[in-house]
Amino acid sequence: MKTKRLVIATVLGVVFGFVCYFLASGGQNEIPTILAINIILGRTLIGVAIGISRFPMKHWSLHGITMGLIFGLPAAFGAMLGPETPEFNHTMLFILTIVMGMIYGFLIELITSVLFKAKQ
Repeated sequence: MKTKRLVIATVLGVVFGFVCYFLASGGQNEIPTILAINIILGRTLIGVAIGISRFPMKHWSLHGITMGLIFGLPAAFGAMLGPETPEFNHTMLFILTIVMGMIYGFLIELITSVLFKAKQ
């Protein structure tokens, strides 16, 4: 296992976890503590998974998107615990969380593989 890749991807997962939390807390309703923890740890999990994964894929972007999808699912189920508003019902929160997980997975993989050149 490449330690550099694991550290970079994990730190990026934590950073994107806080970014996601701050984006989610921008609404009128306060986010429960357990949901905030779920948001941050969910994105961190994506980073760890990207850092340790050895699944060979044709391109780094597919790897990031796939890891974001797979490991974004627990966060998506957790998002359904949050408050439902007229703008965001639970189904929409579930879908948006999965899509954002895929985007964060892509960004983590992009920064890790391309910017820092920490290949699999």
